[in-house]
Amino acid sequence: MGQEATIRSGTTPFISHAHRWLAASLRFTRQRPLGAAGAAIIIIMALAALLADAIAPYDPLATNYAAMFIPPGADHWFGTDAFGRDVLSRILYGSRTALWIGFSSSLFGTTLGAIIGVASAYYGGRIDLVIQRFMDLLLSFPLIVLALVVVAILGSGTTNVILAITVPMIPRAALVVRSSALSLRQTPFVDAARALGFSHRRIIFRHMLPNVMAPYLIMLTAFLGQAILLEASLSFLGLGVAEPQATWGLMLRGAAVEFAEKAPWMAIFPGLAISLSVFAFNLFGDSLRDALDPKLRIS
Repeated sequence: MGQEATIRSGTTPFISHAHRWLAASLRFTRQRPLGAAGAAIIIIMALAALLADAIAPYDPLATNYAAMFIPPGADHWFGTDAFGRDVLSRILYGSRTALWIGFSSSLFGTTLGAIIGVASAYYGGRIDLVIQRFMDLLLSFPLIVLALVVVAILGSGTTNVILAITVPMIPRAALVVRSSALSLRQTPFVDAARALGFSHRRIIFRHMLPNVMAPYLIMLTAFLGQAILLEASLSFLGLGVAEPQATWGLMLRGAAVEFAEKAPWMAIFPGLAISLSVFAFNLFGDSLRDALDPKLRIS
């Protein structure tokens, strides 16, 4: 009897959570089909990145000078590049690079920005003034310009590219999260935490930060598409990930003007991959914002 109760008490919450997630997903799909379509593209992209070893028809780094500039066909669905490498295989492996850099930089940038924004709103006064002026200084630079400055200082490479994309996202996330955290500073539960003698760090991380998760998730999703586009831009300019690693930006750089007429597929398919992924994240991010914003929520 006790074992049955344990099993029942262990499985029922799991089934209940699964049912709630399924119901929420179906409601999201029904109310926001464009957002669901974006989420489906993101899932397909993630599966392609995870299963690239199994589904890629060729080694993305293997050169074959006897197979240069083969147009799309039965053997090479997306054709080959100037080194005889299969374009489809490089796009599949390039999705790994795009998702890794995009997710890492957007996660770090949004998280750091959220912490700074909440702390700025909580302390207020001179601290808030100094932080916000510094954030305004960073916001005065366009995303690509600030990323170029950081990568020019640190150098190229995956880690440095992640840092270069993270830095421009911090002030944007801090500004949005701070506006939400300002209304929390004078709430009764924050006043009660102060009266109980809790430390500033505990109040910020345990009481205020969890209550700004809605704008945090919206910014995180929105930044993913921007991060993928920034990574491709930096790689195209020769300041991102270096050869021979497969990235969509490098594939576009390899399909420069001299190959535009001879092998247009070298630029078409990587360009479609970048456009589709950014479009999917933007669709999903906009729908997620509408779903989490009570002013825009569909009843």
